[in-house]
Amino acid sequence: MLETFFSPKSVAIIGASKDASKLGNVVLRNAIEGGYKGRLYPINPKADEILGYKAYPSVQALPEVPDLAVIVIPYPHVPAAVEDCGKKGVPAVVIISAGFREAGYEGMNRELEVLKIAKRYNVRIIGPNCLGVIDCFTPLNVTFAAGTPPSGPIDFMSQSGALGVAILDWAMASAQIGFSKFVSLGNKADVSEIDLLKAWADDPKSRVILAYSEGLPNGQEFIRVAREVSRKKPIIMVKSGVTQAGSRAVSSHTGSLAGSEQAYRAAFRQAGVLRAETLQELFDYALAFAYQPLLAGDRIAIVTNAGGPGILCTDALERKGLQLARFEPTTTKALQDFLPDAASANNPVDVLGDALSDRYAYALEKVALDPNVDGIIAIVTPQAMTDVHETGRVIGHCSRMIQERGLNKPLIACLMGEFKMKPAIEMLASEYGVPNYPFPERAAHALAAMRDYRALRDAPELRVERFEVDNARVRQIIQKVRAEGRVAIGDAESREIMTAYRLRIPQAKLAANADEAVAIASEIGYPVVLKIASPNILHKTDVGGVKVGLNSASDVRDAFELIVYRAQRYVPNATIWGCLVQEMIPKGTEILVGMNRDPQFGPLVTFGLGGIYVEALKDVTFRIAPFDRLAAQEMLSEIRAHALLDGIRGQPPADKEAIIETLLRISQLVTDFPEIVEMDINPLMVYEQGRGAIALDARLVLSAKT
Repeated sequence: MLETFFSPKSVAIIGASKDASKLGNVVLRNAIEGGYKGRLYPINPKADEILGYKAYPSVQALPEVPDLAVIVIPYPHVPAAVEDCGKKGVPAVVIISAGFREAGYEGMNRELEVLKIAKRYNVRIIGPNCLGVIDCFTPLNVTFAAGTPPSGPIDFMSQSGALGVAILDWAMASAQIGFSKFVSLGNKADVSEIDLLKAWADDPKSRVILAYSEGLPNGQEFIRVAREVSRKKPIIMVKSGVTQAGSRAVSSHTGSLAGSEQAYRAAFRQAGVLRAETLQELFDYALAFAYQPLLAGDRIAIVTNAGGPGILCTDALERKGLQLARFEPTTTKALQDFLPDAASANNPVDVLGDALSDRYAYALEKVALDPNVDGIIAIVTPQAMTDVHETGRVIGHCSRMIQERGLNKPLIACLMGEFKMKPAIEMLASEYGVPNYPFPERAAHALAAMRDYRALRDAPELRVERFEVDNARVRQIIQKVRAEGRVAIGDAESREIMTAYRLRIPQAKLAANADEAVAIASEIGYPVVLKIASPNILHKTDVGGVKVGLNSASDVRDAFELIVYRAQRYVPNATIWGCLVQEMIPKGTEILVGMNRDPQFGPLVTFGLGGIYVEALKDVTFRIAPFDRLAAQEMLSEIRAHALLDGIRGQPPADKEAIIETLLRISQLVTDFPEIVEMDINPLMVYEQGRGAIALDARLVLSAKT
């Protein structure tokens, strides 16, 4: 448990200084000026008193065991300081000092040494290389930020200290942002996002958890914990560093399609985490969640004194999948009777540019009481007749009325402008808890985030199916490949793995020479397909290693010799086993099912259109395995070409159940065998409903480790 980081009865500042330019002085001063009511112990062997507090030469010399120690000393002395804290029995330490993992190999070793010492004494650590910790309700500020932000219902964690400083400064200038707890994670040697999610899940003073992250090393555990926490309160995250710059070389279609961005999108969705693309979005969403009830439906009402912003807001709502509410006839009639003839009583409600606060008060109340309205956006532009302050107050009164009557409808404001609007915006935030957005699109997006969170929160619990498969056979194949010093598993061996996991494959046999190929073709029946069989050639079409529609013995013989010749020419060092002779499968819908193992989250399963166009069109979607039937069903509807599966222009619908079962079996395969790092089935030929699917071509890649 991490309570002592946030509500300690006593704090030791190791490295406290009399010099106002030193971090040790800033941290102690912040604790004092932030209003900390507990006991403060400056630790400095060269001082008797600092900032009016008795100083001590070491933690060992303190008259009691402090609940929290904050280390602000040069990195060479940090291990000894942590050792002292451990011997004293200090349960929690914040290491602000830098010079650890971020400084290179030697720094990494120092960090590992510190962590080893901490574990020996059961000391929990935040940092090193961090800004510090703030609890605005304790109050406690042991950071080197310039001041303490206002208190409020937002928990915030950041891996970047510099970003944290900027956000704290911004929050102090804003009347709308207030924090419950703020943590700069730094290098995350011990306490991570996962630990804080667990600690903040039941924080009674927060309604939303925000995070800025640069990496989640324990991705599967993050998904599990975040899924549990997100059912209690929203988690909104910004993740940086997800572009494909510098991506590694890959040997499968899936590998070229997958990447960090796709993994995080899939992981956040499965974890119930809302993804914010920017810091602006992060706090736009946070304001709505922190101060307003959760949007219960998709029907939004707009009240505005200007037509243009109302139209922009309508467009933004529709693009996000929300809809304008259809008022009850009594609501429309009441608005028509009260508003001027030129006004609009329909949604958006336009009270006209000369509207005073009384028109807003009447329109907002009628709209709020309409049972067809789930949420409201009040737009105000500062026109000549507009009484901004009073209009803001009636918006606040309406929000309070909604809450007092238990209507559970979010009301957010869009007071457009700044110079004339600022006092009203501050009043709305401080007195009524109504967030303001400077542009209608941002207001619409905030409500859409509420809708998205509701869907994530209410998603059914994960129910992973297990199929009866032949794990032992797959293990034998993998061991054989490893014994031969290979990592690639080509089509011939992959067929056995597909069979072990009860996936349907075409009839086929391996031919070592042209005579065997002719004999096998006669046994299977014409027409047939020939494919080069080599552990070194995964993309057979790239070397001319596939021939289809072979209708006679001479066709097979000629194709065999040509395919082997081409393979030897283009990949001269390849081991050639011969050719796979395969039955010719009827045409169907070509699908790709694959997997690329993400270093943080594990098996990232891909689904989309297959065939030769997959990398060009990139019409694919992703999930982290293991996943359940519901997730597989969602994947089918997420690709742009999902209509092809439903059947278009007289074509029958595809066998979706066969695709879903294939996805689930592959999910099980790549979960059962973590040494499989890449694979794809391309194409999975899918037939009309009830006729199933056949895996025509498969390839797998193992990790280099044994």
